[in-house]
Amino acid sequence: MSKSRPLTGVERFFEEDDVIVSKTDLKGRITYANRTFLHVAGYTEAEILGQPHSIIRHPDMPRAVFKFLWDTIEAGQEIFAYVINRAKNGDHYWVYAHVTPSYDDAGNMIGYHSNRRVPDRHVLENPIIPLYRALCEEEARHVNGKKQLAAGYRMLVDTITGTGLPYDEFVASLVATGARDKAA
Repeated sequence: MSKSRPLTGVERFFEEDDVIVSKTDLKGRITYANRTFLHVAGYTEAEILGQPHSIIRHPDMPRAVFKFLWDTIEAGQEIFAYVINRAKNGDHYWVYAHVTPSYDDAGNMIGYHSNRRVPDRHVLENPIIPLYRALCEEEARHVNGKKQLAAGYRMLVDTITGTGLPYDEFVASLVATGARDKAA
């Protein structure tokens, strides 16, 4: 369904104080979406509940980043990530996502919870958009899906490793740099 929708090239924005919230089951099917999610993505609750979260996946989002995200949350860890999403009508919107596993009272992982905020434009413009573009180009250089994903993932891990920081510190450093750039 999501792959057949054309892209408009129009970027959507939401307010600094707004938080996009969604919850999924362990398979990534949406079990909850707040009003901000519905408004920004352009879906009704009836259209979105039960759908795979990938319904909002934008083709400019590297598969390697999603692999890294899923590997992290399936391991029971939280992750912060910049993500470009596609609205129902083909518009796009950027978010700074915080994704965590959800647990039941017995401590069993039962799904995932994501809060998304307005991303820092300085961080998006450099380094996120250039990095994601390079990752997508690397993925596109390979013939089949497995090789695409493996090549993009290797490039992502090499990029992070090259900073000398673990992933969470790498992302935190981007946020801190964006805040310093804004203040300057």
